Amino acid sequence: MLDHRDFPSKTMDKAVVEMIAKAEDENVITVWDRLEAMEPQCGFGDTGLCCRHCLQGPCRIDPFGDGPSTGICGATADTMVARGLDRAIAAGTAAHSGHARHLAHTLLKMAQGMAPDYSIKDKDKLFAVATRLNIQTEDRSENDVALDVAQAALADFHEKDTPVMWAATVVTPERAKKLTDLGLVPAGIDFEVSEIMHRTLYGVDADPVNLLLAGLRCGVADLAGCYMGTDLADILFGVPQPTVSQANLGTIKADAVNIAVHGHNPVLSDLLVTMAEQKSSAAIEAGAAGINLVGICCTGNEIMMRHGIPSCTHSVSQEMAIVTGALDAMVVDYQCIMPSVTSVAECYGTAIVTTMDICKIPGATHIEFTEEEAGAKADEIFSLAIERFARRKGKPVQIPDITTPVVTGFSVEAIVAALSNVDAQDPLKPVVDNIKAGNIRGVCLFAGCNNVKVPQDKNFSIMAKALLKENVLVIATGCGAGALMRQGFMDPTNVDELCGEGLKAVLTAIGEANNLGGPLPPVLHLGSCVDNSRAIALAVAVAQYLGVDTDKLPVVASAAEAVSEKAVSIGAYAVAAGLPTHVGVMLPVLGSPAVTEVLTSTVKDITGGYFIVDLDPESASEKLLAAIDERRAGLEL
Repeated sequence: MLDHRDFPSKTMDKAVVEMIAKAEDENVITVWDRLEAMEPQCGFGDTGLCCRHCLQGPCRIDPFGDGPSTGICGATADTMVARGLDRAIAAGTAAHSGHARHLAHTLLKMAQGMAPDYSIKDKDKLFAVATRLNIQTEDRSENDVALDVAQAALADFHEKDTPVMWAATVVTPERAKKLTDLGLVPAGIDFEVSEIMHRTLYGVDADPVNLLLAGLRCGVADLAGCYMGTDLADILFGVPQPTVSQANLGTIKADAVNIAVHGHNPVLSDLLVTMAEQKSSAAIEAGAAGINLVGICCTGNEIMMRHGIPSCTHSVSQEMAIVTGALDAMVVDYQCIMPSVTSVAECYGTAIVTTMDICKIPGATHIEFTEEEAGAKADEIFSLAIERFARRKGKPVQIPDITTPVVTGFSVEAIVAALSNVDAQDPLKPVVDNIKAGNIRGVCLFAGCNNVKVPQDKNFSIMAKALLKENVLVIATGCGAGALMRQGFMDPTNVDELCGEGLKAVLTAIGEANNLGGPLPPVLHLGSCVDNSRAIALAVAVAQYLGVDTDKLPVVASAAEAVSEKAVSIGAYAVAAGLPTHVGVMLPVLGSPAVTEVLTSTVKDITGGYFIVDLDPESASEKLLAAIDERRAGLEL
């Protein structure tokens, strides 16, 4: 018990509360301590009025009119803010598309016989993707088709005369035409990232509207990268299907060799899952009960969705898994990994293992991963973790006795299959009929991260509760999904408590039609950050069923506790797809009234989507409900 100590300003997760107290007692510095040391944070940077893009600066503009009104080069607040936002979109796009490119190379090596530890796990998905890309499948081997798909994926990164296939083929025909007419179809994924960096360079593009349009086009390139990442992961590792798992720090086991996989790419983590059982004998010889794999962040989401591997924590609380003292190894690939994990690990004997040449951390053990030697590299990782367990054995640990049941694995294919058991001839009809009847008032996608400025999980929890009670179907990805799973939103037994009567009836009917003996969970877990593409795929399917474009649907999105630039690029493509998109933390744009007006209002007339920036989760929920009702009225529902 914490007696007088509590941390409501830091987290809603009781397991993390326990670990924060332990870290404080043991003088271990965590992310919350570093935030406190950083305050007060720079107000100029908070509003986007700080520029470091050349060596004459840094420049700042006074939003109150008493100081400088332009940068040294003459850039206005509007230019400065638009350039900064564009660079964030480009960074997010580079991250998601880098993930996708890695998978494309893995698929290529597999098809060429160079990666013996990998194979095609879902032929149907391979052939479905190939057909969408106009690649011939009839009378061809899986490997030959896979080779063409991999080469088509890699071709989408470079500037070319034809459209980026993973953008042009994944939206409605109406949306494709609109994006083409607006000049928002990317010429190449890498090309768009490169062009953003060029046009935001000192002395290039200074027109804020032109800059913002380029940012939206780069956002569409991000959609291509995300969609590609989802497609290729499904081909290589299997399309997720509903499965039961658990979340929170209680999934770590004191008597096992505990290995946490952390980051975003399943190429190594999926292999570790498949090899864990055969390595358990070595762990048992070292005195352990076996190998216990747990996930952190989106790598955790990937292996939870496909294998039911539990997720021990997400995002801002990643250090807390180490603070238990029971984590023997944290194996990271890339993205969202705090460099602080190595300094925290020094206090507890945890091995931090980096595996990618683009993501090395001082103090970590680097085991360079390659597809050609994947099995051997996995062997090294298991041996290191077992050796660390042998050092830890017999030492005290503190693992919070807190876990939450999770039903996961809701890929688009799994959702359609579940609906087919309600109406085999017309699977989407039950959903559309319930939207028309109001039993499903609308749909909200929760995405993004946890932000240390927000009490962990607070915004997600408040907003999800408000929307579910109003019969909004909630789907979730990334660390937003992690927040909601830890707070019980993916446990079917909580449907009665959390959902409105209409939504409860729908979830129960689908669950019973699939012989689950009860409802689907209140929130459907769609996967990792790149799997926001699954939400777009669902929206496109419903839009085409109704004969409208996606900007007419009662569908909204929220990055309620956003951190990463990836959340900004996801928001950009959600707006480009026509969705009202909420951000629950300060976007660095408020220093420019013109840019703020474009993003929150003017763009609605261009793409149909727009940003809602609201730090209050209760009022944000009301705004999203109003947006849903506006769309319903437009459809005369």
